[in-house]
Amino acid sequence: MLAKSIAGEAKVPFFSISGSDFVEMFVGVGASRVRDMFDNAKKNAPCIIFIDEIDAVGRQRGAGLGGGNDEREQTLNQMLVEMDGFETNLGVIVVAATNRPDILDAALLRPGRFDRQVYVTLPDIRGREQILNVHMRKIPLGQDVNASTIARGTPGMSGADLANLCNEAALMAARRSARVVEMQDFEKAKDKILMGPERKSMVMPEEERRNTAYHEAGHALIGKLLPKCDPVHKVTIIPRGRALGVTMSLPAQDRYSYDSEYMLNQISMLFGGRIAEEVFMKQMTTGASNDFERATHIARDMVTRYGMTDALGPMVYAENEGEVFLGRSVTKTTNMSEQTMQKVDMEVRRIIDQQYAQARGLIEDNSDKMHAMAKALLEWETIDSDQLDDIMAGKEPRPPKDWMPRGKPLSGGDGSSSGGASTVKPDAAPTAA
Repeated sequence: MLAKSIAGEAKVPFFSISGSDFVEMFVGVGASRVRDMFDNAKKNAPCIIFIDEIDAVGRQRGAGLGGGNDEREQTLNQMLVEMDGFETNLGVIVVAATNRPDILDAALLRPGRFDRQVYVTLPDIRGREQILNVHMRKIPLGQDVNASTIARGTPGMSGADLANLCNEAALMAARRSARVVEMQDFEKAKDKILMGPERKSMVMPEEERRNTAYHEAGHALIGKLLPKCDPVHKVTIIPRGRALGVTMSLPAQDRYSYDSEYMLNQISMLFGGRIAEEVFMKQMTTGASNDFERATHIARDMVTRYGMTDALGPMVYAENEGEVFLGRSVTKTTNMSEQTMQKVDMEVRRIIDQQYAQARGLIEDNSDKMHAMAKALLEWETIDSDQLDDIMAGKEPRPPKDWMPRGKPLSGGDGSSSGGASTVKPDAAPTAA
């Protein structure tokens, strides 16, 4: 879009096309379009050619997934031929965009073709605030809306995510027939994006609601007690998306790297749900399956990728794990002996057992706080950081700001029950994705 605005101001012709537009059912059509596009560009020089999603046709060649007559490979070859004949005085500038530069063919990135690479990373807190100010101009805002506050609570969001946030907030305001979009609408929109849409119509037995309350309370308690865990922002037992309960943590500031203590604390927090089920409900459910998967993934990456164990040292043991269908090699090699693989498994087991025992000790020593959290969740269904702070201080939790007393107690048949569990971390370690 920057190239387009520059071209418009300078009265320079601008040709824009998506990489996927080059790929057609008929053989040779993609290469023909490339030739026509560059011919038109040379006739209208000086001009700018913009190719979006160039990875659709610019993937690495020779991956064993197609011969030389593959349509994508023919299109890529034609593009390479056209760009090879550029001269400094030709007056044609080619700009391309992709979110997968790691799978592009090396010939595209050599000097003389795409030899200038600009990395557009996710915006920081100042960038998010400025992006929000742009999108907020289109909607009527209430007096309590603060872009800087919203920016602090949306780490890891891209510009498109923030635009979607503003749109969802406007929809939330329209559903309650409001004339302006208030801060509560942005909060509900953020919850919907990060945790998924609410499924209040789901009817669950009271025992499963109770199990879910203790499960989520276990996640929240560990998150409040361990020093390196991100602050717990909200806990709910209302089903959202595919999860039947959610504990959402938001980092206090933007994170760019993760230390070993932070990752160990994340593993402990993930185990808090199952431990709470065992200690207080005397049972095990399938709601912790995703927690176990993520915890095991973090522990294995600590051992095999990040060199965070003394037994195996600073060495990478996970190599050549690229996906075949993204242009990588078909063959997959393993550079570990059976003895080393056994050591890796033993280290992963040691980390898992150590953090599981730590989480269990914290939950058993704070059973009174666990009961208070579960009671608050069963009564209000959703509690935020204010209620959690009251519970951790031994006080009676204050009611939620938007909570209204109901005419009858909550039960599994009122359409607001839930069960199961999951944890959501918008800015979690890359191993927990």
